[in-house]
Parts: sequence; structure tokens; C-alpha cells
Amino acid sequence: MITYMLATMIILLLLGFPMMIPLIMAALVGFYMTFDGFGQMNIMIQQMMGGIRPTALIAVPMFILAADIMTRGQSANRLINMVMAFIGHIKGGLAVSTAASCTLFGAVSGSTQATVVAVGSPLRPKLLKAGYKDSFTLALIINSSDIAFLIPPSIGMIIYGVISGTSIGELFIAGVGPGLLILAMFSAYCIAYAYIHKVPTEPKSSWKERLIAIKDALWPLGFPVIIVGGIYGGIFSPTEAAAACVLYAVILEFIVFRSLKATDIYRIAKSTGLITAVVFILVAVGNGFSWIISFAQIPQAILGGLGIDQAGPIGVLFAIAIAFFIACMFVDPIVVILVLTPIFAPAIASTGLDPVLVGVLITLMVAIGSATPPFGCDIFTAIAIFKRPYWEVIRGTPPFVFMLVLASVLIIFFPQIALFLRDLAFR
Repeated sequence: MITYMLATMIILLLLGFPMMIPLIMAALVGFYMTFDGFGQMNIMIQQMMGGIRPTALIAVPMFILAADIMTRGQSANRLINMVMAFIGHIKGGLAVSTAASCTLFGAVSGSTQATVVAVGSPLRPKLLKAGYKDSFTLALIINSSDIAFLIPPSIGMIIYGVISGTSIGELFIAGVGPGLLILAMFSAYCIAYAYIHKVPTEPKSSWKERLIAIKDALWPLGFPVIIVGGIYGGIFSPTEAAAACVLYAVILEFIVFRSLKATDIYRIAKSTGLITAVVFILVAVGNGFSWIISFAQIPQAILGGLGIDQAGPIGVLFAIAIAFFIACMFVDPIVVILVLTPIFAPAIASTGLDPVLVGVLITLMVAIGSATPPFGCDIFTAIAIFKRPYWEVIRGTPPFVFMLVLASVLIIFFPQIALFLRDLAFR
């Protein structure tokens, strides 16, 4: 049965159908073969509807809407200016500021693609003017946006949490350590690159300019306070924190900064609605697909045939990392999480792995895959936004991918990188 399901998906993908069509058609093939027809199709429909029923998923459109409002407003620029005021003058400071700005905006938006647009658009011209090669600049922006997938809030973690039944609050706090580790590695590389290529430094900001930058950024810095402080202070659930972020974004951009007008609401709502619709269709279809393969015990057959369930915790983590990394080089991250998480669930349970650690590793791997050739979605976002050819966009990615893979290996062997803050907050 798995052969027919895979063949269906591959053929439809090659014919150019969007991912939701191959996914549902493969699920229907599996359903037909399992139940000898479509007489009990109501079961599949119930499973699909059940996939989008969890209340935690309400956070997804809320965070998408908040990110859209902030991307169109002033929040991103104010955060960038604050970071630049403090570290822009050091050797490689502009590049380090770019990575740090991606981290800060990730704590606001939770979306890699929104981060590429919000941070990359203003900083790429500055990086080019300062003497950085465009291949380095594009790779830095694309791969630094991966940090947004780890720093809370993270849409990928929400999807994984819903699928696996893992606490989203614990996943959020566990992503902070790996996110900061990657920021440190990228910063060191940026400084080394600036010295090797003799990139000139930016003028040093005065303390008056720094204080003004801090003052301007105080309002946008309220977002991580609401998300992290609200959730771990027991004030909000992750879903309620998402709704509070939307309200805060509206107040900030429409009333305080006055960067947006009432006429912008329709465009923002339309954009958010379209993205949300795609996400929820994928979640529903993915849940149906996951149910049928679980019902047919396909995961157990695959893992048993490969011997992964006898590989021990480290072996299972490496197998998860490799599978998710490769899959996200070709397929949308949300689809990969929906399809592969149930497949590895038996091995995760049998080896006693912490589901929060697994969730952080999976989130990191799908983030890496999103920025990795041949079909990483962030690559095509950069092509569309910056109007650069494919080969130029991917030329500078290998050093960053190497650092991201190294961070993944470190997390596998030293899980406390991810679990220290979780244990501090919840244990």
C-alpha cells in the first residue's frame, strides 16, 4: 500500500499540483485499499476535521496577522535601528546586526518568510553598500531567518505541538537556547568574514543616538514581553498570547506609530486569510494522511524494516534529523511536520525520548531545510523579494548550512542546550 501512496504523491507532484492535492490523493488511495472502497468515507472526513479542531491552532492565524501588521509598519525598522546603534560599528557589525535583527523579529513574528521580508528589505542595501558580497548577504538573511522558527513564537512548534500532543509553552521556551547558540555561531562567522574580506566598519553611534534608538524600540520590544512573560508568568495561554499580540500590533501600528491606515486593514486581512487557509487545509489533509498510515501500521513497518526503533535514543534523533532535513529541501515545512511526525512517533515512544527535545530538533531541521537548495521555501521568497537569480541566492549558503547542522549535532549530544530553560521554567 505504501508503494501506491508514494507513487501517487510523486506523480502528482511532478505534474505540478500544489502539495495539498498529492497529500489527500495519497490518503484516499490508502483509505480505499484499507477499507475496500469509499463506503466509510465519513471516517476520513471526521479525521480531517479533527485535525483543525484543537484550540491551540487558533494561535496560528493570530501570529500570522500580527506579523503581517508589523511587517507593513515600523516595528521591524525600529528593532533594526536599535541593534545597529549598539553593534553596527564593530568589525562585521552590520552583518551581526542583521543576524541579531532576525532573532529579535523572530521573537515578534514566528515566521521565517516574514523575517526575510521585514529584515532583508532594509538591510540588504546597507550590507551591499558596506562592501559585503551579494551572495554572502542573501545567504545571511535567508539562514538567519531560520532563528525565527526557533525563538518563540514559532508556527512550526505550534503545528508539532498539536500533532504530537506536546506542551506548546514548553516547546517555546526550549527553542530559546538553540536560537541563541545559532546567533552566536553566525555572529562569529560574520566577524571572521569581515576581517578576511577587509570590510570597513560603520560609524560608531553616540550614546545619545543609542538612547533614542532604545526609546524608539521600546514599543516593539513589548511583543516578546507579552509572549514570553505572559505565557510563563501564567497570565496567558499560547493562544491568548497570540490574540494579545494582534491587539498590541494594531494599537502600535495604527494608533501609536500611525504607520498604517484604516484602508490597509483589508489588504492585511486578505493576506492573512489566504495564508491561514492554506495552513489549515494542509493541517486537515495532513491529519487524514497521518491517520490512515497509522491505522495501516505503516510507520511501524517502515521503522522496523530499517531497524531505527532498535537504534537507541541517539540513533533515532539522527534518523529524525536526516529525514526532516532532506524532506524540507523539497516540500513545505508544515507538510513535512504533519507527515513525518506520526511516522517517527513509535520510535520516539519506545526509546523514551523527551518530546520537547524532539520538537526542537524537528523545528530546527525544517528551518534548515527551508533555506537549503534545491527547493527551500525561503530561497524562493528571497528570489521574489530581492529579484536575484536562483544560483546567486544559494551560492553563499554552504557555510551557514554547515553551522546549522553543527548546532543540530550539538543539540543531539547535549540536549540541555534546549532543555535547560524548559526545566528551569517547568520542572
